[in-house]
Order: sequence, then structure tokens, then C-alpha cells
Amino acid sequence: MEELFIPTLHSFAMNNIFTGSCGLFRFRAKPNVEMATAKEVDFAKSSIHAEYWHGLFCYEKSEMEGQADFPMTEEGREQMIAWLSEHIHTGEKSEND
Repeated sequence: MEELFIPTLHSFAMNNIFTGSCGLFRFRAKPNVEMATAKEVDFAKSSIHAEYWHGLFCYEKSEMEGQADFPMTEEGREQMIAWLSEHIHTGEKSEND
């Protein structure tokens, strides 16, 4: 299976929302950025909220099947990739959803 593409932390630190897909699996990752100073992101207080669904329709027209929050760290990014990858083919909710 091909690994999901998730942008770098820098992209999320710039408050960019990311949507992606793999077949009928769709997901959205939205940053919650906390600033340490006017120009520096406080990565320890920031997070990324991820949601996923299966289907043909966009985020606004779909019902979310699962959601989770991850720290805005490289480890959190890897956890988000693993969590999303668990749900690509199942279409089922896990206990953490």
C-alpha cells in the first residue's frame, strides 16, 4: 500500500488546512496553531485535528466517520499518518474515534 502524503509541519504551522484521498478514502487535517511570539509558533501547545470519511463527496457534503487530535510534532505527524492509514479500507470506526 502506498503511504499517505501529509505535508510538513511547516505547512501546518502556516495555518494551512490539508485534504487528501486514497481511492474513496478522504481526510482533512486542520491545524490549531498557538503562537509563542508574534512570529514563532509554540509547537508544544499547537495541534492538528484530523477527520476522515469514505465516499465520492467533499468534506462539506460528507458525514465524518472518525476524528482525532495530534500534537504538532514530527511524532504527532507520524501518529496521524498511522491512524489515517488504519482506516483507508475498513470504513469502520475504531474505539478512539
